[in-house]
Amino acid sequence: MPRGARLDTPGTLHHVMVRGIEQGSIVRDDSDRVEFLRRMGLLAKTSGTSIYAFALMTNHAHILLKSGSIGLSLYMRRLLSGYAQYFNRRHKRVGHLFQNRYKSVICEEEAYFDKLVAYIHLNPLRAGLVASLRELALYPWSGHAAIMKKVCCDWVEREYVLHCFGSREGAAREAYLAFLEEEMGIDREKEFSGGGLLRSHGGWEQVQSMRKKGTKVLSDERILGSDAFVRDVLKEAEERMALPLSADERSMLINEDIEQECRKAGITEAFLRSGSRSGMLASIRKGLALKFVYDYGLSMAETGRRLGVTTNAVGYMVRNR
Repeated sequence: MPRGARLDTPGTLHHVMVRGIEQGSIVRDDSDRVEFLRRMGLLAKTSGTSIYAFALMTNHAHILLKSGSIGLSLYMRRLLSGYAQYFNRRHKRVGHLFQNRYKSVICEEEAYFDKLVAYIHLNPLRAGLVASLRELALYPWSGHAAIMKKVCCDWVEREYVLHCFGSREGAAREAYLAFLEEEMGIDREKEFSGGGLLRSHGGWEQVQSMRKKGTKVLSDERILGSDAFVRDVLKEAEERMALPLSADERSMLINEDIEQECRKAGITEAFLRSGSRSGMLASIRKGLALKFVYDYGLSMAETGRRLGVTTNAVGYMVRNR
């Protein structure tokens, strides 16, 4: 079935995680790293996307960003598809580079911004790619080097990050470094990567405490934040879903759904539309058809054209859901 809906409006803070397919490398050398960051920065500038923190590892990447006018989905699609094409050309390979779709979590800025910056920037140190904070400041594939002014990334919102630690640059930078040292001793993996309750309420100890008190709270695996924040985000998403989609918005969502399903199945879009009934094609087409017709209000004829099948075939899928 098609993926669950993403939650996003321009100006939303996201922790984005990207992984290589089958844990494979997404960069092989510094030329790849330079190209990935070049594309990330250029797209950020042209789309109004704000980048606060990042860590480019060998087989995955973390990005803390605030979505711009084009939204998160289109930004990430342009970044990942464009880079994958570059990577395949350069290394003379074919097939998918990234594992299914990227993972994104909406974050409550007031409660988690500083912790997320530290968590992401400390990734190379935790992974043993550098041995100390001093070395991390010289590691060009993490946003920490940009914060410390050791590399030039004019697309990193350096001043915004430092302002969270103080109003004067020198004092703010010292406070930022002190905070990183504190966070080095704290394991936030469950808090930032666990299930909905874990993510929304700070790990199992807090969840168990609330359960003992009989406290009922709302959680969602797509959101990192308090009960009230989760409720506000979901309410806003429901209100947004109730609004009619423009033709451009609907077309963008349809293209993204097709692309993501093909990537997940390891097939090309041309093969999906080929009319073949082999393998899982029938199941993929049916899932997409149901979403296009019922969620997006697409006609059966147009759905058939999008999926490379007849209108009658779409009608059969819809009747036998």
